[in-house]
Amino acid sequence: MVLDKPSLGGGAASLAVPLPAAFGRNVTDPEGDAAVMLRAAQGDEAAFNYLAGKYHRPIISFLFRMVHNQAVAEELAQDVFLRVYRARESYRAEARFSTWLYRIATNLGVNYARDNKNERSAQTVYLDAPDEETGAKPDVADTSPDAEELILRNERTKAIRAHVDALPERQRMAVLMHKYQGMDYKQIGEVLKLSESATKSLLFRAYQTLRTTLKDFV
Repeated sequence: MVLDKPSLGGGAASLAVPLPAAFGRNVTDPEGDAAVMLRAAQGDEAAFNYLAGKYHRPIISFLFRMVHNQAVAEELAQDVFLRVYRARESYRAEARFSTWLYRIATNLGVNYARDNKNERSAQTVYLDAPDEETGAKPDVADTSPDAEELILRNERTKAIRAHVDALPERQRMAVLMHKYQGMDYKQIGEVLKLSESATKSLLFRAYQTLRTTLKDFV
């Protein structure tokens, strides 16, 4: 199969392919994803398309938080799945499939951010907006905020983004995975190659720093 942007750009609805019965009923749990990836490693294109469809939007959302640019996040996500596809034959189910996937995404995002530190987009990042569309603002209340409220909200958003970006690299990655991707300590530790206790400590320090630096905005 040739991977191109149209094949990965349509979201889960266009990529999800009916799976053969051999995949079993529980294909969305971690063990199921690993089993599906092993089928992809054997050349099953439907298996790969299923995983790409399932994780496409979450990976774009995760990368957007890292690079603050939707177009770049989409390009990096494309690269993530290209790498997964090219490395499929060497995949070993030694950890969750999502761990392997997010490790690839994290490395690509960190490398891009390092290389383009001064060229980040001015797009806003909402620390308290769960499950939002990639790059999109969350739904607002029915009553429109006045000018002063909008200014304060904009200042708070900029402050949050700036202080999250200013965290040490591992702390920043941990916060993004914990806050936006809903990953638990064990999952984050697997991605960052840390023990669960070390991950808890890392996040504690990160949130402690944010509480201190953002005390005037929260």
